[in-house]
Amino acid sequence: MMGGDVVAPLSPDVNSLSRVELRQLRYFVTLAEELHFGRAAAREHIVQSALSQQVQRLERALGVPLVSRNTRRVELTAAGERFLADARQILAQVERAAGAVQDAAGTGHILRIGVLDEGYAAVRPVLHELMTRHPAVEVHIVHAGLPDQRRDLIEGRLDIGVGRASDVPAEIATEVFRLDALGVLVPEGHRLARLTAVPVARLAAERLLLPDESQAPEFRRFLTELCRSAGFFPESFRGSVQGLRAGADLVADGLCVMVAPQSAGPLAGVRWRPLVQPTPRYPWSLLWRAHDAPPHVGAVVATARRLSRRQGWAVSDIELAG
Repeated sequence: MMGGDVVAPLSPDVNSLSRVELRQLRYFVTLAEELHFGRAAAREHIVQSALSQQVQRLERALGVPLVSRNTRRVELTAAGERFLADARQILAQVERAAGAVQDAAGTGHILRIGVLDEGYAAVRPVLHELMTRHPAVEVHIVHAGLPDQRRDLIEGRLDIGVGRASDVPAEIATEVFRLDALGVLVPEGHRLARLTAVPVARLAAERLLLPDESQAPEFRRFLTELCRSAGFFPESFRGSVQGLRAGADLVADGLCVMVAPQSAGPLAGVRWRPLVQPTPRYPWSLLWRAHDAPPHVGAVVATARRLSRRQGWAVSDIELAG
């Protein structure tokens, strides 16, 4: 099946059709998304040969080749392209049915929430109240930037996303729940640490650690536009890190400064000072599928609305979209 093997025409096996497994559908969908056996196997946490074998069995059961393989690339056949939509729909229906049964049995439901560090700090109080009010809900946090969140929400691998709702397709509904004050993290003893608030223009003289473009393009864009509004283009630190703590470590070592939301809270070894002139507030949104949202997504949105009003996170300007 790998390398330059020629895929022979297959004959449908009616008995085999009854033995098609959900994992075979899932493996095929993952392979169709990655178009690479190694990456698909890594995503499914299995060895490459096992994934290839299961896709072969699915092809034999259906009687048609779904994937064209050669030494350079993997492509879906015409039959594979058509089958992909049905396979995704089958997996989504099974997931919805399982959720409904769990709710009816009182066994709760798994919620998969995609978020990066900064967004987790913003949404953490929402999740705490949700789990207090709905103890049967099982929350799983998935480390994912907004580009991956958008894809995984549409394809059913995530239930909720957290981030700035920019460039969101029509299939995804969004709601701003928190307008988060932004500030600059500086080392102990830094000249900006002596100020009670830092004008954005003062960042022009600093080396700024910007978010990773591949993980948080919307946050990076927001900060770049903020600097430009103050009349300069930021001098960026040459490199990137993942996570607030890792970034704060670079700041504490005096290598750069870093913009972080107020919700991130205190971090050891650095000082957070609010930005002013202008005073930026970062819009954190919840994202979910506009149609066929899984159970308990409504409870997350309702909890966020309630906390936003109670805490004054967005005052009167909560915005709806989608």
